[in-house]
Amino acid sequence: MMQDPLKTLCEDPLERRWVWMSLFLAVLVGFVLGLYALSSNIHPPSNVETIDSTRLHLTEEFAEDNLGVKQNEDGSLTVTMVAARYGFFPPEIEVPTDTPVKFRMASADVLHGVHAPYTNAATMIVPGYVSEFTTSFPTAGKYSFLCNEYCGLGHDSMWSRLTVVDKSAGGAK
Repeated sequence: MMQDPLKTLCEDPLERRWVWMSLFLAVLVGFVLGLYALSSNIHPPSNVETIDSTRLHLTEEFAEDNLGVKQNEDGSLTVTMVAARYGFFPPEIEVPTDTPVKFRMASADVLHGVHAPYTNAATMIVPGYVSEFTTSFPTAGKYSFLCNEYCGLGHDSMWSRLTVVDKSAGGAK
C-alpha cells in the first residue's frame, strides 16, 4: 500500500521546521515592506482618472488636434499624448530645459509603457485610465520615448522623439 506524501511531510520534523521557517519569512518580509511603505508615505496614486479608450479620439483633451505641447499660465508645460499600436502621438515633442513638464497620456488599445532613457520620465499607460507624471529635463538633447511594455508584434518599432532645447534658445512647439 502506498503512503500519503502529505502525511509523510507533516510527520517529518525537519520538513515541518522548513515549512514554518518559510511562512515566518514570508510574514516578516510583508511586515517590513508594509512598515517601509508607511514610513516613506508610499501609496497608490489617488488622482485616478478614468477615460473611455474606445472613444478616446472623440474626447476634447485627447482629440487629434489637441495633442502636443501647451503652455500653462504659470510657465510650465503640459504634453498630451496618445499611445496606440505602434506609436506615440504626436510622434515628435519639443520642450525647453529646466521647465516643469506635465505629461498626460492615454492608451487607445492595450497596455503600454513609456520610458525616456537617461531621464526620470517613465510610466505605464493603462487602457481606460489617464497616466500623468511631471518632470523637467536639465540637459538639452534628443531622447527617444520608448514603449517598455510588450504590446504586440510591432512593439519594437514603437517610439517617438523628445527634443529638449536650451531654454535660452527658445520655447516649445
